[in-house]
Amino acid sequence: MRSLIVSTLIALAALPASATTIHWTDWTSGTASSAGGVIAAPGGTINVTFTGPTWFVQGGCGTGFWAPGTYNGAFNKPPACDIVALGVGGTKTISFDVAVKDPYIALQSWNGNTVDFGTPIEIVANGTGFWGSGTPILNGTGTGFYGAGEVHGIIRLPGTFTSITFTDTSEAWHGFTVGVLDVAPPGGAIPEPATWAMLIAGFGLVGVTARRRRVAFARA
Repeated sequence: MRSLIVSTLIALAALPASATTIHWTDWTSGTASSAGGVIAAPGGTINVTFTGPTWFVQGGCGTGFWAPGTYNGAFNKPPACDIVALGVGGTKTISFDVAVKDPYIALQSWNGNTVDFGTPIEIVANGTGFWGSGTPILNGTGTGFYGAGEVHGIIRLPGTFTSITFTDTSEAWHGFTVGVLDVAPPGGAIPEPATWAMLIAGFGLVGVTARRRRVAFARA
């Protein structure tokens, strides 16, 4: 039975992982210097606040900037209309009312823009979007990038955050939205979907083994 459990877990580990579901912000308010929204995460609602000069804030309806293109890779795209557009360079802050782990930021048209998040970032998707395509070039510290062309993509910030502060340079406008897999669990990481499948299968097999042992003991 132990060999069966091990074989099953190995087989599950070899299965391709499904697309990662990011829960994106529903932007519900905006001014010339702020924006507010909510993320409906599996573990509860997360209130999101953006502070900094905005070009415009769009939520619920309008132009579907996120809809076209192949910039998202193995990740789901943000809602087509929810976006915060930036036009004036400077320092901006995204805040959450609860801790989030490994937040994602979707990028729209970061053309010729230099940005630094002050913490290591990972470029997890990049490609063609609403305005064409471009390449994000990481800086020497890995904490930001330069947008060579119309950059559309998704980045991840590894770690646990209640706020993210970044600096950017100005252009006509470039947009973003933010998302998470879930709220940050106390003292633990959020398992990937494939990991959940392995754990559930393993627990199930252990349960079957325990039940068989109890039956065998009762018959003895």
